[in-house]
Amino acid sequence: MHIQTAAVHTLRDFEHGAVVPPVHLASTFELDPATEDGAYAYQRGSNPTRAQLETVLAALDDAEHGFAFASGMAATAAALSTLTVGDEVLLPASVYGGTYRFVDLVLPGRGITGRFVDDLGALTDADFTPSTRAVFIETPANPTLRITDLRRIIELAHRHGALVIVDNTFMTPVLQKPLALGADIVVQSATKYLAGHSDLLAGTVTTNDDTLAEAFALAQKAQGGVLAPQDSFRLIQAIKTLPLRLERQQSNAEAIVAHLREHEGIRQVWYPGSHSEEEARIHASQASGNGAVLSFELAAGLDSVAFLRALRFPAYAVSLGGVESLICRPATMTHEAMTPEARQNAGISDELLRLSVGIEDVADLLADLDQALAAAR
Repeated sequence: MHIQTAAVHTLRDFEHGAVVPPVHLASTFELDPATEDGAYAYQRGSNPTRAQLETVLAALDDAEHGFAFASGMAATAAALSTLTVGDEVLLPASVYGGTYRFVDLVLPGRGITGRFVDDLGALTDADFTPSTRAVFIETPANPTLRITDLRRIIELAHRHGALVIVDNTFMTPVLQKPLALGADIVVQSATKYLAGHSDLLAGTVTTNDDTLAEAFALAQKAQGGVLAPQDSFRLIQAIKTLPLRLERQQSNAEAIVAHLREHEGIRQVWYPGSHSEEEARIHASQASGNGAVLSFELAAGLDSVAFLRALRFPAYAVSLGGVESLICRPATMTHEAMTPEARQNAGISDELLRLSVGIEDVADLLADLDQALAAAR
């Protein structure tokens, strides 16, 4: 089943012939007094609506198991909570600021070490120690759009007995399926492309490993960071248009990249594969598109504040993946938790702007960028 069909038809045959699933709001469920048996007992442990969403999540990722959490960071925290005292996780230096904060401030209290690597794609056997138990990958990276060779790093990590966790938020299952390449865990901020309308907070975890699945089910029940039934229903519905939305967003992004690369007001544009021919080749081998996020810097002498204030359509706001275009300054917004030195090592300058492209008419977006660049002079 193709992914657009799976997004719409994974769930079927609802009661009364309904063509959309019901929403089960109950926090508790009646059990058999004799056996205390029941498919559901308490919403934190499981809920029919969340279970339906998790079936969809697994289907999209071609996974055996799917889990829905209350936010992308709750999903990432659950994935990293598979580590124990004395373990080490390797991450890219440019990792999302929320993940950086969790690894930098929370994991040390649990006796777990995070090591940030300037170029994760250059990892070798020498980078692994007996304590290295996981590698956390973003590809494309946020916000530099650097590419990591998933097949190579997965093989390398597994050779050293380390798990591979991939944050697939930028690509979604529509464009990239890390589990099929051998990754152990995939996390996403479903707030972004899966929900797609900047009105829902959610996170997802998928895996093919039964033991890891038990750990994530325990994380839901023991830590309680689960997605509520109403939000689960809304995410089920939003996912039905994910492939269509992403197709338009990606087409718009391609046009904007081509336009900005030729604009005298732009110093540099970054997108998946832009750093080198090798990265472009790797990305093409593991993903079916570039997605709809790009980063750029204005040419010398242009006023970035004037540029941002002049924009009519991209709102100056964090997040990405919504139907509306958004623009932000990662150094002071998404990656503010990082020290200036850490941002410098990651290639995140104070002038870097990240644009998440929406579904607007691309002619309007291009005209808006042009008039804002003129105002920046």
